Formats: sequence, structure tokens, C-alpha cells
Amino acid sequence: MNYQDIIVERQESIAIISLNRPAALNALSPNLIRELKLALQEIARDNSCKVLIVKGAGRAFSAGVDLKAMNESLVGGQFTADEILQDGNQIAKILRTMPQPAIALVHGHCYTGATELMMFFDLIIAAEDAKIGDTHAKWGILPKWGMSQRLPRLVGVLKAKEMSFTCKPITGKEAERIGLVNRAVPLEDLEKTGMEMANEILQNSAQTIAAFKHLYNEGMNTTLADGLKIESEYLIEITDRTEFLRGFEKNK
Repeated sequence: MNYQDIIVERQESIAIISLNRPAALNALSPNLIRELKLALQEIARDNSCKVLIVKGAGRAFSAGVDLKAMNESLVGGQFTADEILQDGNQIAKILRTMPQPAIALVHGHCYTGATELMMFFDLIIAAEDAKIGDTHAKWGILPKWGMSQRLPRLVGVLKAKEMSFTCKPITGKEAERIGLVNRAVPLEDLEKTGMEMANEILQNSAQTIAAFKHLYNEGMNTTLADGLKIESEYLIEITDRTEFLRGFEKNK
């Protein structure tokens, strides 16, 4: 499929999507979000793809929702254009339920809707000097992609309130310290680190990882007791390490 605002590439079992509106700092236009949703749907169905990486082209991951493109639909602090809101939440669901681990590589600006998008991912690696923030209150816009629920679950409610009330961005290094991202690295090492993590994941059972992803996501939405019940009752056949196990037995 030909895309206008994203680039989709493959490096063997790794799918790489680049948000590709660099002149607009990859601002999230309705078309970019729609294309991203379509690409993710295709990747989720592709059994040959084992890991997904999403990054931004040019100087930023994304400056957030494209307010210029969405200005006419902004009424009373809410976007009346439902399509981009629905597409964004569908992206969250696809990333949550797809079997592949999804890694976000964040550099430059990552504000508001882009921060919400970032939090959809399983793993996040940020450049140390990235600027990550929530500016909903700066523009008088209500969050609709989960900011008010995901951010406090990751960093705690006090820090989430500070970020949303002050609209002051934090660095990638600070984001690592408070648990908003997995790792912060120098900008020049960002893509290399992402590929290294993807290749480390590829050394392990993709079926087991997909099962872990399901169990983590389901369990985090409930109590410990219910989560333990989900784990004990979850059954799935793991077949992609059969030869490894046989080899292990032979070498004992």
C-alpha cells in the first residue's frame, strides 16, 4: 500500500514505521493517524513480523495532534471531528492486542497527543534530550486518547498532575527516571539501541512473548487475585521452541 504520511519498511522479521511529516514535526494529522492505523492492522496480521518499531522522521517523534489541521473542528475544548479520535483509540487497541512487541523510539518533541500515542507502546526508548510533555491545558483541549488514565498508571498520580497542570515538558532522561520510558540514550544511539532491543527479543519465543503481552495487559487492568486467575486459566500451545528444547535435552 502506498502511504503519504508514513513510511513502512522491513528488516527481516522487524517492521519499521516512520511518521513522515518532518516539515510539520510529524504533527498527527487525520490522514497520518488513519495511515498508521491501516499499517498497524496489516502488520498485526503478518505472522512473519515478530517485532515492530515506530519512530519519527526528521527532528522529532511528533509535536502532537496537528492543531492547524484540526482547528475548525475544535469547539469548546473538544474536537468535533470524531474520526481521528476513533482512529487514535483503535491504534491503542491494535498495539495492545497485536502479538508483536511494539517499540517506540522518541526523539525531539513529543507533546500531548504524541505522548498519548507513545504510551500505547509496549516498550519506549527515548533520546536523553527528548522533550516529552502534556500540553492539553495549554491549549484548552480535553484528552481523548487516554492521557488522564495511562499517565498516572505509569508515573504516579502526583507526577501526572504536575505534568498536566504545568504543561512543562520533561527530558527523556527524566522520563526514564520516573518510569515513563524504559531507557534514555544519547540521540546518536537511539536507532541502534532500538534495533539491538528488537534483535534481543527475536532470540526468544515469539509465541511466549505474545502470551506474556496478553497476560501483562489483562492483569494490569484488574486486581492481583483476578490477575493470578487469568494467568492460571490461560492456555495456549507454544510450538516455536520445540527444537530448542530438544537440543537442550540432548546437550544436558
